[in-house]
Amino acid sequence: MNSSKVAMKQCPAFAGKSLLTFILMGLAMILPGCGVYTFTGASVPAEAKTISIAVFPNKADLVQPTLSQSFTETLREKFSSQTSLILTPRNGDLHLEGEITGYSTEPVAITGDQQAALIRLKITVNVRFTSKFSPKDDFETSFTRYEDYSSSLNLASVELDLISKINEALVDDIFNKSVVNW
Repeated sequence: MNSSKVAMKQCPAFAGKSLLTFILMGLAMILPGCGVYTFTGASVPAEAKTISIAVFPNKADLVQPTLSQSFTETLREKFSSQTSLILTPRNGDLHLEGEITGYSTEPVAITGDQQAALIRLKITVNVRFTSKFSPKDDFETSFTRYEDYSSSLNLASVELDLISKINEALVDDIFNKSVVNW
């Protein structure tokens, strides 16, 4: 009989423990120890405990009255629910601020009779992110997202739903750039 088979027969628990040890050692080498990780993929400096998110004023040429508040609240909710950071009014260890710089509609699908079949609602947000503990991660970037809707619909009838979808997409982009760092 092969000697390795004899060893495994003599001590079957040893084989399972060595496999577990091997897996744990592999994970320890893969995961760097410089941050706090969550199941959402967020990685924040271990020292960071708070985040402040200023209201994003609407400085677009076309102003939608509720956009500033709804965007800011969606952003705050994302960081509150997806990280262990505590939301603070100002001077957070991490800080997000910026402004809504674009809100527009434009035709995107023209039919044979020169009519728009689809209209695109587009929102652009300029974001500044700063980290007290990791300044190399600071950035200022513009994010743009859009949703298309049928030209047979009135913008007023679909606007709030479109804004909600666009806000979610923008917030995901900002969250990923700020703390996921893929």
